[in-house]
Amino acid sequence: MVCTALGEPETLEVVERPSPSCGPGQVRIRVWATGLNYVDALFVQGRYQIRPPLPFVPGSEVAGEVVEIGSEVEGWSTGDRVVASIGLGGFADEVLVAGSVPVRIPTNLSWGQAATLGQSYSTAWFALRHRTVLAAGEWIVVAGAAGGLGLAFLDVARMLGAQTIAAASEPDRLRLCIERGAHEVVDYSTEDLKTRVREITGGGADVAADPVGSTRSEALLRSLGEGGRLLVLGFAGGDIPHLPTNQVLLRNRSVVGVDWGAWAMAHPEDQRALFAEVLAAVEDRRLHPVEPTAYPLEQAGPALRDLLERRVVGKACLTT
Repeated sequence: MVCTALGEPETLEVVERPSPSCGPGQVRIRVWATGLNYVDALFVQGRYQIRPPLPFVPGSEVAGEVVEIGSEVEGWSTGDRVVASIGLGGFADEVLVAGSVPVRIPTNLSWGQAATLGQSYSTAWFALRHRTVLAAGEWIVVAGAAGGLGLAFLDVARMLGAQTIAAASEPDRLRLCIERGAHEVVDYSTEDLKTRVREITGGGADVAADPVGSTRSEALLRSLGEGGRLLVLGFAGGDIPHLPTNQVLLRNRSVVGVDWGAWAMAHPEDQRALFAEVLAAVEDRRLHPVEPTAYPLEQAGPALRDLLERRVVGKACLTT
């Protein structure tokens, strides 16, 4: 699926290309599932801070099996189940990557789960174990909790022994959060977020995870208790908020930026170690990635539209 001009995702085109030859330091992966992320739509629309030259193939997370191995590559066999983070090029039925890029996946992961856990779980792990340290027994409130990133935060937080509050709207989203182990839920379409979080926690949350921005950020900041930490993860709500810094000063609160993507690119070996920890927790069944909604590869445009219009609950992937 090729983006030939920046615009709406429905303009992505199906293109048949000959398979390029596998270089001596590469492996060929037969892609069975590709993760769909909000950032993929931003790339296509030209709204992301990085603009690749046209034409390009979107998609950064793929899961599949090794089908060809370059002469200089060691450690892989045909048929190995792998996941790979490739930057761009994932909306395809095969990819060529350097032999050091793939990561072996546990047998208890489906193709869809493997293709959709990398960004969300790496971000949650980085945020809760590196940018701050979420301690057992602490309260964390997660905005946009029924999205892929929100569900990963709930999962990692529960693994760490924290008490979780899922903030979302609409009954099906709140129901999913409960099914995924949220201790409490807040419907911020009908309830005051700050007031309910303070009531639930008995004074304020210890950590708030905010991938939404817009008007949610100030409410989350005000919901924090003594020494509370607001994790800024993104602005899916569209607007970048202007926070009242007196609310940061009061009760010794902190605002912490979480840019996992930039950190991972700058520290690839540290990211490999982080992701290995995530996969080990999945294999031990301490983490439980959600099974995504699957779309055929040719429906990449409508699938991205569903993401933009918030019609996807949980995660989504393309299958070939």
